[in-house]
Amino acid sequence: MSLFGTDGVRGKAGKKVSAINSMRLAMATGVYFKQFAKTKRILVGKDTRRSGYMIENAIVSGLTAVGFDVIQIGPMPTPAIAFLTESMRCDAGIMISASHNPYYDNGIKFFDGEGNKLNRDKEVEIESIYENLELLESSQVTHKEIGKSKRIDDVIGRYIVHIKNSFPKSLTLAGKRVVIDCANGAGYIVGPTILQELGADVVVIGDKPDGFNINEGCGAMHPENLAKVVLELRADVGIALDGDADRLVMVDEKGDVIDGDKLMAVLAVHLKNEGKLSGEGMVATVMSNQGLGEYLTSEGLTLHRSSVGDKNVVEMMHANGINFGGEQSGHVIFSDYAKTGDGISSALQALAYLVGTKQKASEAFNPYASYPQMLVNLLVEEKRDFVTIKGFDVLKEKVESLGMRHLFRYSGTENKIRLLLEGKDEDKLEEMMEECVSFFKGALV
Repeated sequence: MSLFGTDGVRGKAGKKVSAINSMRLAMATGVYFKQFAKTKRILVGKDTRRSGYMIENAIVSGLTAVGFDVIQIGPMPTPAIAFLTESMRCDAGIMISASHNPYYDNGIKFFDGEGNKLNRDKEVEIESIYENLELLESSQVTHKEIGKSKRIDDVIGRYIVHIKNSFPKSLTLAGKRVVIDCANGAGYIVGPTILQELGADVVVIGDKPDGFNINEGCGAMHPENLAKVVLELRADVGIALDGDADRLVMVDEKGDVIDGDKLMAVLAVHLKNEGKLSGEGMVATVMSNQGLGEYLTSEGLTLHRSSVGDKNVVEMMHANGINFGGEQSGHVIFSDYAKTGDGISSALQALAYLVGTKQKASEAFNPYASYPQMLVNLLVEEKRDFVTIKGFDVLKEKVESLGMRHLFRYSGTENKIRLLLEGKDEDKLEEMMEECVSFFKGALV
């Protein structure tokens, strides 16, 4: 059984991510980290989903049963868990969130003692322990070895100070009207607070979580609502977070969504010009537009492409000595400030660029023309290996013969297949996408 997807364990709360499975997974995680333990403390945070209460209690039970003390900090962004795990000298960190998914899903993300997401080898080890019921049974402790838990509510200040320090002290957001959509998620307190303390005129939406409205018609998955408010209030820029605040989508003063690749392109070149970019390039994923690579080349930089998933981006950044990268979808990683995608920190870097260059967002973040690109998501009944699907090779050859770049992949967190086509001729692109959709519907739906 493969528990882990592209970003931790994720699924329907009460089913795949049930109380029983969460407790077993916590026990398995505790058994794994005990071999490296220095403090026998594990940090646990969550987003605003109702099911977080159930999962959090199950995780606390599992960890204390194998001898770990647990520090619970309540709703906090995923990147805050990464930062605080290291800052508070914990042996590991756990974030309960399904990120941008609807409220009825939930997930569990893991960080090591240095605040890094676990690589696949470590996940496989935890999965193996999870399946070994005898080992889990024998790993339970008794008497004074049983762990304890405590809830700490004031650590939010540590994260706020950390993120504010990433914003240049010579600059201020005074005079900038910023709309922030917190997706009714984990960033609903931290995000607005940081922007206000840096001097911005802040308008906040999506900051009324009720346990069920996370990502619902708001946040990074629905920037059209943010765009409407930006236009109505004549704001300078809009910021949309997702449910766990590790993703950033921005809207310019005209109400247009800023392309994620273009945002990263501008910031990469800015870092280079400031002498702050290491590795002479950046990392993006196979989803990023070809226009990004060509623009970076024209600026003397190299684009490295990783597999989808911000932890894959981070691994490639480390391997190449690079301190900047991200995903087109909004995970932007400044490794000098954060161990993973951080929507709030990334927004501050973009805002600092706007303030420093005195440009409007529509001018600042549109440095090149993108290749036409189409992305379609299809719900599937099963995730069959492509090589077993009759006619797949013929379809792929046809796409390539038309000079189009393609990426067909299954979601690591949902029962979906993602179809990406990119090419110079938009009409041919649409025709080919229709053919691809029809093919995969016939084979998988």
